[in-house]
Amino acid sequence: MVLAVAVIQGFKYEIREKLFSFWGHVMVANYSQNASDLTLTEPIRYDSNLVYLIKQLPHVTSVSPFIVRPAIIKTPTDMEGTRLKGIDSTFRFSKSISLQGHYLQLPDSGYASQIILSQTTADKLKLNLGDAVQIYFIEKGSTAPRIRKLTVTGIFHSGMEDMDKTYALCDIRLLQRINQWQIDDINGYQIALTDEKYMDAVSDTIFQQYLDAPLYSYTLREVYANIFDWLQLQNINAEIVLIIMAIVATINLAVAILILIVEQARMIGILKSLGMAYMRIMRVFLFYALYIALAGIVLGNIVAISLCWLQAQKGILKLDEATYYMKQVPVRIHIGDILLIDVATLLFGILFMWLPGLYIKRIQTVKVIQFK
Repeated sequence: MVLAVAVIQGFKYEIREKLFSFWGHVMVANYSQNASDLTLTEPIRYDSNLVYLIKQLPHVTSVSPFIVRPAIIKTPTDMEGTRLKGIDSTFRFSKSISLQGHYLQLPDSGYASQIILSQTTADKLKLNLGDAVQIYFIEKGSTAPRIRKLTVTGIFHSGMEDMDKTYALCDIRLLQRINQWQIDDINGYQIALTDEKYMDAVSDTIFQQYLDAPLYSYTLREVYANIFDWLQLQNINAEIVLIIMAIVATINLAVAILILIVEQARMIGILKSLGMAYMRIMRVFLFYALYIALAGIVLGNIVAISLCWLQAQKGILKLDEATYYMKQVPVRIHIGDILLIDVATLLFGILFMWLPGLYIKRIQTVKVIQFK
């Protein structure tokens, strides 16, 4: 049960961290009925006072402006559509997303003629670090695209196909110039937090205290509702697995105690003939059941934690990244989960120990004593 919970928690954590690393936990942009389309909204004016106020909120670690615009990446032999995400110096990936090369080297003036591609896009276009590419921007109502030449300065890999196939990173000032926006025009802000459990509280606080229409604050759960709903379904899988394991464990323990009672039937008969009360005899076997359960829990914790540590360090069990968004089985242990499993196992074990204990009442003293 500890291993099952550790794997499910690790899987959910890794998927969410990849999304949070790329988009933050909360986003502020113009209101849209479809939250997943908010990256394509009209520009808003960068407000340094708003950024300052948001940074003062508890659990907020960073506030980064962004712009997103469709583009075409062209090499001498191939081309690939992408969404360029314009970022500034405050943007950083977490450890959940690998990065070869380095981040954009942003100059004090102008914009960086650099781009960070995903590994998926780089492989399709056969590009390596230091290669030059041409970026085509298609303007509405224009027959000729606007072209910029950029150098591949970094290659990231998240393992999430939708993200890796869709996005590339560039200097936010490049997209401002392409869009013919002002220097302080952006699509929105992405806000990173210390923990995802504060998303709703921070989003509500920002919306109620700091924003005026048409600005709106979204949690990433609203933006990627399909992925978070899918992750929520994993809780159902976890519950089913834990229920099955708990039933098997309690049945095994109950059967083990029943066997012990049957084996000691003669001793029970002698004790009953000497006047020992049923509850006192029952207490002996309950203590023995408690000893077996505690020994099993301690040993199970040691084995489970050891295997989780080994998997986290060595990555022995591998996964198909195209299906599971990661290369190896993730594990994440919470002490609270382990304690809950241990206590629940112990309580259910003791509860079900009363069932085989009822057999003691059925033992007939005269019959069991006469047989050796």
